[in-house]
Amino acid sequence: VAAGQGATGSIHYQDKPLGTAHAVLCAAEHLEGPVVVAFADTLFRADFKLDASADGVIWVNRVEDPRAFGVVQLGEDGRIVEFVEKPQEFVSDLAIIGIYYFKDGARLRRELQHLIDHDIKGGGEYQLTHALENMKNDGLRFVPGTVDAWMDCGNKDVTVETNGRILEFVQHEEQLVSPQAKLVNATVVPPCFIGPGAKIVNSTVGPHVSIGARSTVTDSTLTDCIVGEDSHLTRITLRNSMIGRHAVLDGQFVSLSLGDYSRLEGE
Repeated sequence: VAAGQGATGSIHYQDKPLGTAHAVLCAAEHLEGPVVVAFADTLFRADFKLDASADGVIWVNRVEDPRAFGVVQLGEDGRIVEFVEKPQEFVSDLAIIGIYYFKDGARLRRELQHLIDHDIKGGGEYQLTHALENMKNDGLRFVPGTVDAWMDCGNKDVTVETNGRILEFVQHEEQLVSPQAKLVNATVVPPCFIGPGAKIVNSTVGPHVSIGARSTVTDSTLTDCIVGEDSHLTRITLRNSMIGRHAVLDGQFVSLSLGDYSRLEGE
């Protein structure tokens, strides 16, 4: 995104879960002039264009259950008239997806710092929507942006779903099965990603399976799964699962979320 706009990107980390406003403020030294903020758990496909006449663009997407998201409400002229964080009563189904453009990054930084300095929280955290609402009330004009596809990575189920959608998008653009992968009496149902050095033996994988480099799958069936690097799976039937790196899994399981360096054996 940054390169496409003639800008330079940077990555910043939040060490403590203090909310979205605090997370953005972790990049305080780069909040100057026009800035784009994108959260790391958001993937999207869009014709990324900026409305130069607006003070900010907030990218949104319609969702069935907006209670887990910050949302925006639009006025008749299409501009954003209200920001609400995780409304329990229906306000809008336009969820903020974690991509923002601000014409004046320094103005945003000051508003975020105001929340921290005055300990203004919502739900026990410093909320970016509070800063946006304050800036809107001060007269700044925000408009919504739209995306062709929004893919979330906030939990296991949506991450696995996102993996499948990405594989669908890129299957005709990239070689997904590495030439360095070894397939022995294996069936691969596309789209699947199989990393270099991975080994699939007496198994069926796919569709929508990603297997990291040097991992092995033996005597197993995997559908809609993500397997990290250097993991070893034996005698399993898995669907809708996410397995970390350096994990060992042996036995009959159906749906799992297993972390890095974990070991789980069934009967």
